[in-house]
Amino acid sequence: MELRRVQCTKSGTYFVSLPKNWAKKVGLEKSDLLAISESSEGQLCLNPSYDLEREPLSTIIKPSAYLGREIVGKYLLGYDEICVKAKDTISPQERVLVKQTSTRLIGLEIVEEDFTRIVLQCLLQPAASSPRKILRREYNIAAGMHRDAISAFLASDMNLAQNVIARDVEVNRFYFLLVRTLRTMIQNPNLGEKLNIRSIDCLDYRLCASLVETIGDRSVVIANKALALKDTKISREISQLIGTFHSMIFKNQEKALKAFFEHNVTLAEEVRRDRSNVGNTFDDIESAVKEQAGKIVPIILTAMTSLYQVFGHSVDIADLVMPKIDEE
Repeated sequence: MELRRVQCTKSGTYFVSLPKNWAKKVGLEKSDLLAISESSEGQLCLNPSYDLEREPLSTIIKPSAYLGREIVGKYLLGYDEICVKAKDTISPQERVLVKQTSTRLIGLEIVEEDFTRIVLQCLLQPAASSPRKILRREYNIAAGMHRDAISAFLASDMNLAQNVIARDVEVNRFYFLLVRTLRTMIQNPNLGEKLNIRSIDCLDYRLCASLVETIGDRSVVIANKALALKDTKISREISQLIGTFHSMIFKNQEKALKAFFEHNVTLAEEVRRDRSNVGNTFDDIESAVKEQAGKIVPIILTAMTSLYQVFGHSVDIADLVMPKIDEE
């Protein structure tokens, strides 16, 4: 970082000289134009390439034991083109892995393929969807999984339980897309300004998206426990307690996301204040279940613990809520 003193002409114009090394590095010449934009935090951004389109980012990776992880990593870093290139030939197993990995990532498609390489290209434009829209889609799927997992658990609905487990892939796809979008925005502040997302908001969106993704994971645990129950019936008393417990947690989950999107601190506080009520209901379920006998006890307790953890994630989302700047 360099510190430069602000100068002022007799007419009242303020100016600061540009660092010589930087000007040479970006190829500035006398009379060239610079685009100057102001961020929502009051910072000025100088862009010598404002009239040029962003150069597509491309990378080459070699097949390895971590091929799938490398493809996901490059996608999350914002690469537009990922080329998997082998020294000799790409094995059938590696081709299957590349195709399976691409289906997990929204917008990533195979555009070229031969015996030595596979070219993947992300067809989504960085500004195609705002983080808010992506997070909302991710949450809608996770919320549906949450509701259906409990319904499957109480009704011993095996088909619905399996459907919940299958939907987890979609939650992950939107989570990866959001991470990619946020990273692209951090690297291109002007994009964040267009989408009305400040740099400081990117961290909160990433944390919130991660918590939503975990809510989907907890729903998968409950669905798996529904499969473990098979045809075993849960007593009416425990079913009613579980229904009440789920309603409390789902209501708070909805409040937490609404508070996050609306910067509603009052709503966020309502979620935090419900801790004791939710905890007491969980204790009631635990006491009632322990009076039962057989293999059903650990199954119900594991499922309800996962449901209780969903409430914990909702509280964490509520903790991210900050008032709007213009309300401070």
